[in-house]
Amino acid sequence: MTRRVSRSAEQIRLPAALRALIVEHCVKALPAEGCGLFAMADGAVTAVYPTHNLEGSRTTYTIPPQQHHDALLAAEGDGWQLGGAFHSHPATRAIPSRRDIEGALDPEWVHLIVEPGGDPIIRAWRIQAGRATELAVS
Repeated sequence: MTRRVSRSAEQIRLPAALRALIVEHCVKALPAEGCGLFAMADGAVTAVYPTHNLEGSRTTYTIPPQQHHDALLAAEGDGWQLGGAFHSHPATRAIPSRRDIEGALDPEWVHLIVEPGGDPIIRAWRIQAGRATELAVS
């Protein structure tokens, strides 16, 4: 599978408080990747569900199935849908890796990737058919 990256006019809204929660979780997970799920409605992130990384790895993550299920129930209980996953790249840029692209199962999900270093960066991606398209984050 080829790693292709492009840009899109599509954008998601990420409120400052939720952005801070994602960054805080990813920083606390260092040196491993931090990860979690989030709910979305009408193009905006509405809730964040930090999870444990079963792998404890600097380069990969796996969300525990029970935590995935709990996040799904919480989102649906509030009338939202899980809209994607977030994870950090502690040692690389916030661009989907080949493994990120190959592991993306739902083409509708948004993938937030965090660079947790000095001035944290969050970039958003939609991954469909082996292609990562960057979305604007506001």
